Amino acid sequence: MFEKNIKLAYLLDFYYDVLDEHGANIMKAYYEDDLSLAEIAEGEGISRQGVRHIIKKCEEQILFLEDKLGMAKRYAECEAAIGELRAIAEDASEPIAKRIEEVVKILVEGV
Repeated sequence: MFEKNIKLAYLLDFYYDVLDEHGANIMKAYYEDDLSLAEIAEGEGISRQGVRHIIKKCEEQILFLEDKLGMAKRYAECEAAIGELRAIAEDASEPIAKRIEEVVKILVEGV
């Protein structure tokens, strides 16, 4: 059975714009709009197997990009670091806490 992969749905947020328009639209319909292969096939005028092939091809491309670029991994690492900084700021003196929040703001706007 062909099952949706939650990790790929997450990675799609990072690499959607890299996919060709047709593949990106099918991936969006499948992962974000939660349409079935049959529903997508009907809308695109292709077979269910054709939709499945495009999804698998795009998934491979997304996994390859994440393996080489690591954008989602780096984003998660930045989010974790920001969380750690905020936890430190809670226990810090006022001037240090204020500076930590300034740094966090810079990081968040850059992320």
